[in-house]
Parts: sequence; structure tokens; C-alpha cells
Amino acid sequence: MNKTLFDKIWNSHVVESIPNGPDVLYIDKHLIHEVTSPQAFNELKERKISVFRPEKIVATADHNTPTLNQHLPVKDLLSRKQLKELTQNCEENDITLYGLGHPYNGIVHVMAPELGITQPGMTIVCGDSHTSTHGAFGTIAFGIGTSQVAQVFASQCLLVEKPKKMRVNVNGSLKKGVLPKDVILYIISKLGTNTGTGYFCEYAGNVFEEMSMEGRMTICNMSIEMGARGGLIAPDDITYNYVEGKEFAPKGEHFEKLKAYWKTLKTDKEAEFDKEYHLDAADIEPMVTYGTNPGMGIKLTGSIPISTGKSADKALEYMGFVPGESLLDRPVNWIFIGSCTNSRIEDFRVAASYIKGKRKAGNVNALIVPGSRQVAEQIKAEGLQDIFEEAGFTLRQPGCSACLAMNDDKIPAGEYCVSTSNRNFEGRQGQGARTILASPLTAAATAVAGKLTDFTKSLN
Repeated sequence: MNKTLFDKIWNSHVVESIPNGPDVLYIDKHLIHEVTSPQAFNELKERKISVFRPEKIVATADHNTPTLNQHLPVKDLLSRKQLKELTQNCEENDITLYGLGHPYNGIVHVMAPELGITQPGMTIVCGDSHTSTHGAFGTIAFGIGTSQVAQVFASQCLLVEKPKKMRVNVNGSLKKGVLPKDVILYIISKLGTNTGTGYFCEYAGNVFEEMSMEGRMTICNMSIEMGARGGLIAPDDITYNYVEGKEFAPKGEHFEKLKAYWKTLKTDKEAEFDKEYHLDAADIEPMVTYGTNPGMGIKLTGSIPISTGKSADKALEYMGFVPGESLLDRPVNWIFIGSCTNSRIEDFRVAASYIKGKRKAGNVNALIVPGSRQVAEQIKAEGLQDIFEEAGFTLRQPGCSACLAMNDDKIPAGEYCVSTSNRNFEGRQGQGARTILASPLTAAATAVAGKLTDFTKSLN
């Protein structure tokens, strides 16, 4: 029987199928951070259950971490408490923790791939919706709730219904200035935020095959914004070359054996999907959002749709926009390049290449936040730090930062922020903050111009 990539990985991890019920799915790797793990650890303590396989768990501190003075005690009391609890819980349960100050510390969905912890064919879970990022490697990776975190702690398995399958195909040539972030924002704007509900999405076509691993991670990261349980892309030579040599990747003969298996992880030619879409790469341009969900996106040079309905009206009122309006030349006071969507070295290379020799506009506060300590070191080693600082950008220490208002990096109420993060919900970046999602290139161009601008005209 012809199988999809998703079927091959899922079926190989099913411990038991319950008739007319969920599957018991084995989990290869469990990633945790300070926000969703304390309650799960407490549940195990109350029930006197020990962590079953601590060696399969990796922890990091990211959501609540400050991006300034990380060597000093954390000022926010709740954040400090959560970070302290994570440290204590990991010590008590013999779990590897990459806390603040550790060379491997970073956003959970950045540091795990760059360390070789994420590998093709795995099942990966984390108490974080953007766990779908790891699907870029040909894994089944998805976010779980706190009670499920406890379930994996106790059994290394998860009781879960098997999702349906969909595939999004994008073929053709991308236009100048179009980045992976634009591709996924375009997909969500075309298909909607509920299209993926109940599904796992495979991305196929030459556009994804030609992307770097960083680009693929950006795509899979935002699958959840389409409503999907997760997204994945078949592994290939780009994947194997990225994984090989990483700190915790398999070595030598072991790597070659696994690579032979990884090469079988692709959808069979005659395999069927429950849903399938085909999009033309030539239709994609740099994208921006205009509303309060990631599906409310338009081309940078486009206009806000003339739509009706309470939710659309409410979103536009919050954002201070009107139907039919173009966002070009709209002044913007903040830009943020970071988050688990766009804080990898490739993102900063792209931004720096545009910024080099220019300066940010006087009205703009520009935050550059690497996704990990390793990315921060690369930024410095490649001379990108000098480019950013000479242009007046502020380079911070790694963390989730201004993606969400759980730390000190908040956007003031009423102000616009062109952000490379993944969500533009009301208050996402701070109470009353107005978020415009975009690519690192669009964010960099906005910072230089002080407003949204059609930067494609000036690209070589």
C-alpha cells in the first residue's frame, strides 16, 4: 500500500492502536522549557511517579529570559521563579538543561536543530505550539498541553488521535525579495487559518526542495497558524548535510546507517491525501499582515480587502487601518527580527546584507535578537554585529524576546511593529501593541525607511 511520509513515521511509532480510539504513540524526543513544565513535574510528584526516560528529554530556558544582562539575577519575580523551578526539576530528575549562560542555551526550536538533537524520522513533542518547526527535518513534531507533558514524562508515550493528511504544493520560481516567510504568509492568506484543523500538512514542490533548512524551519514553524497539528518536509541531501557533524548528531557508520533509513522517508508516488492544494510560486510577493491573525495577509504592494463582518471590522479598528487602504508609506516605530520563526543565522545574514552601509531611520527602534547563544556567536564572528550596530540597530542576547509579552521586551500600546515572529494577535507583543508580520528583509527595509516601503525596486 502506498504511504505518505506522515504515515511512514507515525505507523513506525505506534505502540498500540486502541479500537475506535486514539493511538499510543512513542515519543523519541521531548523538549521542555520553563513555562509549561512546572505543573507537569508537580503532577508527577503528587502521584509519586518518576520520569521514565530522562535521557530522552532536553530542557532550555527561553520564554521568560531577559535579553539584557543575562549574567545578573532575573528582575521579574514570576520569570525568576519559573526559571528556578526548571533548574530544580531538571536536577531532581537528571534531565539535561541548557539554562541561561550555557553555550547551548536558546529558543527551544532553534537550539535543538542546530545541535543535531532534531533528526529525520523522529517523533518530537514540546509544551509549545511551534514545535511544528522540527517538521522541516522530516519529523512528526507537534505541541502538547501540560497534562500531556506529564504523560510523556511518565511513559515516553502519548495517547493521541491520528490526524488526517493534507499536502500543499508550491512550484515555480520565486520573485526577487521573496523569502520563506513570505511563502508561508502567502499560503495562510490564501488557504485561511482553519484549513489545517485536524490535519498534518506536508509541503512539497520545487520551492521547498530548493530551500535551506533555515527556510524550511520557517515554513513548518507557521503550520500551526494555518490550524494544522504540524507540518513536515521530506528529508533530502540538504537535510543530511545540515545534520551531519552537529554536536549530538550520529557519527560515522551510525550516521550512514540512519541516512540510508532517512532516504526512505518520502511520500510514495501513488499515496493519497485527504486534502491537497497547488499554488504557483510566481504569484508570491513580499507579504505583510494587516489584521490580528496570520491569515489576514496581503502583498506588500497590495491593499487591505474590502471585507465585512464583525471580526474583520474589530481587527481593523484595533490596527487603525481601513478597508481598501495600502500600507505602503505607513510610518512604523518598531521592528523586531527574532523569534523561533526567524532568528537563525540565515535570517540575520539577509537583514545585514540589506542594511550594510545604511542607517536606520530616526523614528525606529530596531531589535535584533538571535535565537541562541550559537547564533549570537556566529553574528559576531561573521561581522554582522558591526553592521547592525553601525546602522543603529540594537543587538540583544538570545531569547523569545518581543515575540510575546512574557518578558521585558514589549512594544508600547498603539505603536506598530514590523515583526518576524509568527503571531499578530491583539496584545501579543504587549498590551495594545500593533503587530505586522513580515520577513527579515521587509523588517530591515522598514527600519531603514522608517515606514513600510517597496524595497524590491532597489534590490540587485
